Amino acid sequence: MKKKQNKESSVSEPIPEYEVKTYSIHEAKTNFSKLVKRAAAGETIYIGSFGKPEVMINIVDQRAINAKKRADAFGCMKGKIQYEEGWEHWTDEELYEMFYKSFMTWEEFIKL
Repeated sequence: MKKKQNKESSVSEPIPEYEVKTYSIHEAKTNFSKLVKRAAAGETIYIGSFGKPEVMINIVDQRAINAKKRADAFGCMKGKIQYEEGWEHWTDEELYEMFYKSFMTWEEFIKL
């Protein structure tokens, strides 16, 4: 006959293969430049106390940062643009004359 397990006793510590290497704050401070280089190479570095991760260092996704900058820059025009009626029917020639003529040739504009 099998013994019933108490729910509390069935809870165990994390399986070792899923644990992550966590550096103490002192280790991280001492080896910071090395850890940054490893993170830049794609490794995720965990730092914490008593072997429990609290923060991580990982590679920066430059595309995400650039996308955020573009979104912020575009958002600054919100409410400041007024559209002329029929703007969606402007011809390429009209667009070139209004916006591009001062810094590119017609040939460059057409290639866009």
